[in-house]
Amino acid sequence: MTMATLSIIVLVALFAATLIPAFDLGLGALVAAFLLGLAADVATDDVTGFFPSGFFVLIVGVTALFAAAHLNGTLDWLLDLMLRLVRGRLVLIVLVPFAIGAVLTAVGTLPAAATAIVSPIALGFAARYRVSPLIAAVLGVTGIISGLLSPLAVYGVTARELSEEQGIALPGSAPVSFLLGGLITGLLVCTALMLVGVRTGAIPSGRVAAPSGPAAPDGLAPDGAATDGGPPEGTAPEPPAKTSVSTATAGTATVVAPAPAGTRDQFRVRALTVSCLLAVVVLSVGFDMNVGYLGLTAALVLQLALRLPPGEIVSRIPWNVVLLIGGLLTYVGLMQHLGAFKQISDMLRVDGSPMLSLLVLCYIAGVTSFAASSIAVFVTAMPLLPPLVADGVSPVGGVLALALASVMVDINPLGITGGLILGAAEPSARPRLFRNLLIYGLISIPIAPFLTWLAFSWW
Repeated sequence: MTMATLSIIVLVALFAATLIPAFDLGLGALVAAFLLGLAADVATDDVTGFFPSGFFVLIVGVTALFAAAHLNGTLDWLLDLMLRLVRGRLVLIVLVPFAIGAVLTAVGTLPAAATAIVSPIALGFAARYRVSPLIAAVLGVTGIISGLLSPLAVYGVTARELSEEQGIALPGSAPVSFLLGGLITGLLVCTALMLVGVRTGAIPSGRVAAPSGPAAPDGLAPDGAATDGGPPEGTAPEPPAKTSVSTATAGTATVVAPAPAGTRDQFRVRALTVSCLLAVVVLSVGFDMNVGYLGLTAALVLQLALRLPPGEIVSRIPWNVVLLIGGLLTYVGLMQHLGAFKQISDMLRVDGSPMLSLLVLCYIAGVTSFAASSIAVFVTAMPLLPPLVADGVSPVGGVLALALASVMVDINPLGITGGLILGAAEPSARPRLFRNLLIYGLISIPIAPFLTWLAFSWW
């Protein structure tokens, strides 16, 4: 057995070990890299050299900036604006979690953190307005997927960083193409869910309003509008108070706690934070500057200008994700050094058809992601893409298809995303929601990789 073959077997064992509750994949990958390096007679310093220092700066910088925006209240303010844009139409209310999820991930929030915020909002709306919990949850997570490939999002920066490391020459328009690919995918799934929900009654029609008299049966006004204690139709509503979204729940409804009215200081804080976010986007996309260092710089500016506690910013950086991806990329670097990915590419290659080879790779990513971390699967599968690009696959299309094939099967109850969704649902709804999420996830395995390959492989 060659060392390349052994490294592949160890990689499969690492992913299988994630089924053990106490196992940490990042730590396991670093230990595996060290032991495999000893067995393959690779110097420890060389193994350490595979650690992705550039990616470390990138993810720490982006998440530090997001942490600063969250600490100074600008993120909550942006979420409040989105909630207040909804003027009572139930069809628009169910889109609020979708929009919030897209904004959160687009500005750099990790998918798990965004899901933790969006799920209580989506399930709270579902319980209050009699919306299907499955549709509400899937809409929220689909919004998160829509923003995952933005220039500031984890997948967006990972895709560009890994493409550069793997020698995949991306055009200057790649960041915009990645963003559009994620948005188009999310909007198409969202449209399909909305059509199904409206036609089947899973999304009620009408406006959120209450008649002046007694409430109609089932909590609906005679015209089909949900009653929630608001003013009667045709009555001018009171000016909405400033609100702040909280992920806590009271009973079945999302808590929306009042926040102080805007002040000149708040305006200054928000203006500075939004300016920093825009500056990072413009400089990274328009001038090809390093987004990690830009994020660190912007976070430091905000911390000093607004006197934010530095320990709070550092504690909000997802060090477990840094360890996960850093450990995996270290092990993947060693595998490349040993020639493992050339061996895997030869096994997956369909002679004379690099596009079919890409389809096989998308299915492997989709199936593996069903019960494993999608970002870990994406990071591990990316080294298999360069030979296909060399054979004629579009570099942008190949990265898009592989990334979306990895994340589209994430909406199932066996991973972190599903656990957060089920935790946000009311206890009585969890058994049925579990079954529905499992069915949705199993159906997505054969369908999602094929559709992402069909839609984006030619980009």
